Amino acid sequence: MSTPVMIAAGAAIALMVLIGIAYNDLVRRRNRVDSTWSDIDVLLRRRHDLIPNLVTAVSGYAGHEASALREAAEARSAAIVAKGPAARGEAESTLGADVRSVLAVAEAYPALKASASFLELQQQLAATENGLEHARQFYNDSVFGYNNAVQTLPRNIVAAAFGFRARQFFQAAQTEREHVQVYP
Repeated sequence: MSTPVMIAAGAAIALMVLIGIAYNDLVRRRNRVDSTWSDIDVLLRRRHDLIPNLVTAVSGYAGHEASALREAAEARSAAIVAKGPAARGEAESTLGADVRSVLAVAEAYPALKASASFLELQQQLAATENGLEHARQFYNDSVFGYNNAVQTLPRNIVAAAFGFRARQFFQAAQTEREHVQVYP
């Protein structure tokens, strides 16, 4: 074999190895994004399961506060059917605001606030919200790393060749990004 042929064969092998390394890195990053999205989904389902219990507990004490309870139930339904991180983030933000409204209604009823089952439900909901906050952050960090890999050289060439596409971040709704008015 001549030297130029050996050099060309070596270069081809080196190129194939580099493509394989880049491809495997992209697959690992994509799988991390999918896994972290699954973690969010589990926590959101837990939240969705807690909402009817919260609405039921509050409605027993505050039945005349039907609008806040109805809005929470409707927001839950909308959040369940939302698809993709952007739509899901918007729906979940609305649901979170409605849950806070229901909890605010509960503040007006001392007997409800003293109820052991309501307190347990409130603690479970708070723990779920904390878990969601961390899971969202981890998901967005994973998406950041994946999107950087998909969009920067040389992996973007491999990404384009094998159909890897950038992912959406899980973002807060526009209403959550607005300036909060504080009145003295």
